[in-house]
Amino acid sequence: MFTINNIETNGFSTVILKDTTSNTSAVIIPSCGGILHAFEVFHNNQLLNVIDSYQSQDDFNQHVTDKGFKSCKMSPFACRIKDARYEYEGKPYTIEKFLLNGSAIHGLLYDVPFKIIHQLADENSATVIIAYSYAGADKGYPFKYDCAVTYQLKTNNELVISTLVTNKDEAAIPMQDGWHPYFTFGGKIDDLLLEFQSKEQIEFDDAMVPTGKLVPFQEFGSLKKIETQTFDDCFSVNFFECQPLCVLRDTLQKIQLEIRPDKSYPYLQIYTPPHRNSIAIENLSAIPDCFNNGIGLIILPPNEKVEFVTSYTITAL
Repeated sequence: MFTINNIETNGFSTVILKDTTSNTSAVIIPSCGGILHAFEVFHNNQLLNVIDSYQSQDDFNQHVTDKGFKSCKMSPFACRIKDARYEYEGKPYTIEKFLLNGSAIHGLLYDVPFKIIHQLADENSATVIIAYSYAGADKGYPFKYDCAVTYQLKTNNELVISTLVTNKDEAAIPMQDGWHPYFTFGGKIDDLLLEFQSKEQIEFDDAMVPTGKLVPFQEFGSLKKIETQTFDDCFSVNFFECQPLCVLRDTLQKIQLEIRPDKSYPYLQIYTPPHRNSIAIENLSAIPDCFNNGIGLIILPPNEKVEFVTSYTITAL
């Protein structure tokens, strides 16, 4: 049996999706960019949250950017736009919202208040749909669109996350989608095993902008200890391999996270923060700076919709 509860805690207004049979739950905070705040399972006689998130509403408000945009929705672009500038339909645009080293990063919706538009719990799943209507507030992206995010908690510790974007503008608009979750099993990531199915790595220049070159990469094609490996890289996803396409395993606690993107997310960005208490594994619909390089960029016609889907499963070993 599944339930949905709306609870105030630490200043957050949370939506808790719960499987009462297994005690698995997913916690969403619509007002904080619709972030996934927790994905918690009962394991080894205790609750384990695999999401590295924020301590309180104040923590989010003050530190969402300097803490690496943990769990944030990246829309209408993901990762970065070089120099915050791009050209579309022959016209130049400059993003204003947030710049890092001169580049615009992680989109425009990471801290906006989403609204709950639907909730449903039954014997098979618990679902919440949250939405935000972007009205073109940033001069660098003056296009209107709706973003609706569906979280569905299912049996066997599976959380499906889908994003539906609808063009509400009068003309076609450029669009990219991504997620920025940080995963943890409660300790350092160095002893964890990582596997992801990739065809190649997207080469970056010193400014972390794609050069246009692809480099063969299969180093983590099978489970391998992360150790001192550092990532701030983008990889193409090899859908010819069987799912899950990415696995993060804790052999000591005998538990693993499995990530199953569908073909709407053909790229994977991986980032290891300096503290190494968690690892960001990000599903992307296009590579960074796609508003300039066009690789994976979606041009969405007026009134048309596009959906992006991925799922996370926590499995005991």
